[in-house]
Amino acid sequence: MPTSSAVFHRILDALDEVASSPAHDWTSFSVRGKRFGYYWPRTETVGLKQTITEQQALVSERPDVFEEQFTSGGFGWVVVYLDGVEPDELAELVYEAWRLSAPDELADGLPFTKVAKACLPRVTARKRAKASR
Repeated sequence: MPTSSAVFHRILDALDEVASSPAHDWTSFSVRGKRFGYYWPRTETVGLKQTITEQQALVSERPDVFEEQFTSGGFGWVVVYLDGVEPDELAELVYEAWRLSAPDELADGLPFTKVAKACLPRVTARKRAKASR
């Protein structure tokens, strides 16, 4: 199942102290002033901070889903096509990007399980009522 931009934003909302900064064609995301991601709505892609090793592995394994964006400061940034990635995999990648930028005390206080819950389909009160009939 491809990941929607709504799921991507729910993943971001599950992270602590994320600040967004909209620009003309994209929005960037930071934690305590350190950038970890970008979102381009026109192309439904995100750019995420990763280790260089992880960047290379992602791009070589699935070049139709991941592409090298750039390297900087010992990190490799990767473009992720949302229509080619599952929500749980995107949650892992976003969480890792956030952890690479967050201070240790902040990163250590947020378990991945909290972020993973953001991937689950939303169940509205209407859907719950229908299911209980």
